[in-house]
Formats: sequence, C-alpha cells, structure tokens
Amino acid sequence: MATVKIDQNKKIGSIKPMHAVGQPPFAGGSLGFDFSHIGHLKNANIPYSRLHDVNGVFGGSRFVDIPNIFRNFDADETDPASYDFAFTDVLIEAMYSYNVKPIFRLGVTIENQCNIKAYRIDPPKDFSKWARICEHIIRHYNEGWADGYTYGIEYWEIWNEPDNSPAPETNQMWTGTPEEFYKLYDVTAKHLKSCFGDSIKVGGYGCCGIGAIFYHPEEYGVDCEAWTVDENYDRYTYRAKFFIGFLEYLKEHKPPIDFFSWHSYFNTENTRLLDEFIHRKLSEYGYGELETHLNEWNNACRGGIYHGTSFASASVAAMMLSMQNSHADMLCYYDTRLVASVYGGFFAPLTYEPVSTYYSFAAFGKLYALGTQVESCVECEDKGFYAVAASNGRKNAVMLVNQTGKTQELTFEGVDLSDAHVYKIDQKHLMSIAFNTDKIDNDTVIYLEF
Repeated sequence: MATVKIDQNKKIGSIKPMHAVGQPPFAGGSLGFDFSHIGHLKNANIPYSRLHDVNGVFGGSRFVDIPNIFRNFDADETDPASYDFAFTDVLIEAMYSYNVKPIFRLGVTIENQCNIKAYRIDPPKDFSKWARICEHIIRHYNEGWADGYTYGIEYWEIWNEPDNSPAPETNQMWTGTPEEFYKLYDVTAKHLKSCFGDSIKVGGYGCCGIGAIFYHPEEYGVDCEAWTVDENYDRYTYRAKFFIGFLEYLKEHKPPIDFFSWHSYFNTENTRLLDEFIHRKLSEYGYGELETHLNEWNNACRGGIYHGTSFASASVAAMMLSMQNSHADMLCYYDTRLVASVYGGFFAPLTYEPVSTYYSFAAFGKLYALGTQVESCVECEDKGFYAVAASNGRKNAVMLVNQTGKTQELTFEGVDLSDAHVYKIDQKHLMSIAFNTDKIDNDTVIYLEF
C-alpha cells in the first residue's frame, strides 16, 4: 500500500535539471552527420548535454577533446590557424538548433586500453599554455573569436576522472599524480576566471564514485552496512583520498570553483549516500553552497542486459525523483548515444527508436517545464517508492515510480484526480494513456496531470 500526499499550495523550490544527459545522439553516414536525433532531447525538454567521450574513442579524433581542437601542442595558441573547430562547431550548432545547451568538458576522452599504451591522458607538458588554449576555445564559442559564436556557454569542466585508478598504467584518464592534477586545475581555473569572470562557470573534476565510504561507513560517517573488501577496494580507497586531497588543495591555494562534478554508477540508495557524504565534506571545507553536478550516472547499465526494460525505465525515474530532493543541482545521465552500448539507454541500437528509459526522462521533462516543486510525501512500508509533484499555478502534475518489488495499492490525498490525465511507462507502455490510479505495478512509472 502506498499513499501519496500532495499540497499544491506549499512550494518547495525549483524542479532541478535532474534529466540532463551526456553524449548527444547523432549518427554518421557516407555523406555527413545526422543530428536530427537530438530532436528527441528537445521533445523531452532536456536542457543540457555534457560533452565527454563524444563519438567514441578519442572523440572520433575530431570532436571536443583538446587534442582534437588544438592538434599541435607546440603551435601558437594565439593563432586561429592552430585550431580545428570544424567538427565540434557542427555538433554545437546542431545542439543549439534543438535548444540543448552543452556542458563543455575541457580535456580528453577515456582511454580504456591505456594498459597497452596511453596517448592523450598524460598531464599537459605546459599547464599555463593548456589553460590559454582552453581560454581561446571559450573565446571561440562565447566571444566570436576565430570566426566563432556568441553562444554564452556557461559550464566549463576541467578534465574528467583523474582519480580513475591509483596505478598510472591502469588509470584510463590521467597518468600523472594527484598533485599534478590539483595544479592543473589551479592554473586553469585561475586563468579562465581572470579572463571571463562570472560570465562562465568553471569546475571539475568529474570525480569517480567514492565507493570507499561503503567499505568503511563508520569511518566516513555513512549509515549503511559495510561492504566486504573486494577487487575494487584499492581503487575506491584511492578515489576517497584524491577527493580529500583536492579539498585540502582548494583550502590552501584557493583556486576558483563554481561547481563540483562527480559520478556514480551505484543504485539510487547508495548514490544518495554519496550525495550526502560529498555535501558534508564540501561543507567542512567551506564549500557547502557550491553547485554540485552528478554528471555521469547510470543505475541500470549492468552489461546492457536491462536495455529498454521496465527495470531500466523505473531505475532512472527513481534516481531522478530521489535526487530532486538531494543536494545535487544537476544530473547528467550517461548516456544518449545511438550506437550499441552498455551505457546508451535511450535508443534501440538498430532502429534508433526511443525505448522506455527515454520516456522516463520525457516525463521528468514535463515536471521541469512546470517549474516549481510542491510538497509531496509518500507513505509506504516498502523501500523503493518515489514521488515528486510540480505546479505552475495553473497546471499540476506528479510523477511516481514503484521499485519496491511488488504491486502497490495506490491512494492520493490532498488532490482531486477525477479529471486527471494518467500516463504509464514500462517496457510495453511508452508513456501510454492509463485509465486508473488504483494500483501501480513494480518497475512502473506513472505521470499524472491534473
């Protein structure tokens, strides 16, 4: 039994962009690129797409990554001829044509086979020059430099997952030391903010999931049962030390930071614990008001076996609804690529048709369009039931998901649903019209407008 209580008159705050994504969907063909699939993001009212790992290994050698845009590090960084913006330009033009804003990751694509050889994940040989290269990329997209644009891209993220692994030979994102990364962040953030001030937001560092808190919950002040030490222990412990080291560096050297980005491929409950831990540590170091972005997450990838299933669409809905009430200011789902991938959960890989997971994002996009979260609470004996309600003063809605493991009888208090429009999302129902609100099956999402 689940009871959802709603008070349309009690405003909580804004519906946050919990439905932003990574890797905008596009396809390559013999005569060019098909960017029309980004239209699905527009139709779901998805406001942002993070540009990391764009178009496969090494960014397809053409997109976004610093070595793709500035191909010869020894070239003159003040000369427009030193830059190759061609492919990144057409991608970002397409994104803006569909009203999807980029979150621009300044760095490189992950190198999964770095154990054989690393190509682009070494620390830049001149941190100050690397910062100036980033400056000119921003000038191209925000100030029209080098026949560029005036998009006003807001979020610029320095690197991604430098804490990937403690061993340089197996760290797929950064072969340097933690201290070298802290210095790169320091030099770059200070330079970019000196150039652009508050017209941009600079942050990082795409922190990997700090799983160490689950092995030693008492040590880290986390309320959960301790995990048994396994093959991931050293990596997760290293990531926690890296995070604390970064905070210590911020405290001592005071580089500017407008947002802190982090990742989680854990389930909803554990991700909420991570969110609480990260907020608590940021607060301890004086950054409690800092924006935080969970800008890589996927709680239903698991080797791709759940692609397009009711479990997947319910899992992502649970994450978005739960995190709406967390400290995080934005979520970016990893990811919306079209090709077959264990992570790309939006589209059928051969037909490119949206699957059930996409429709959970589309439902949240409707909440986002309403703008204001209103009070809602759930009474349910079983864990795994989530609900968020929203209103624009004229139209009201509530989105809920059942992942309790069983069908729940459903009742509502505080609202009149006699004329409500009811939509159901699962593997077979892609935001289909439903005709009652008496119960909700397991792994099912319901969206009600009233």
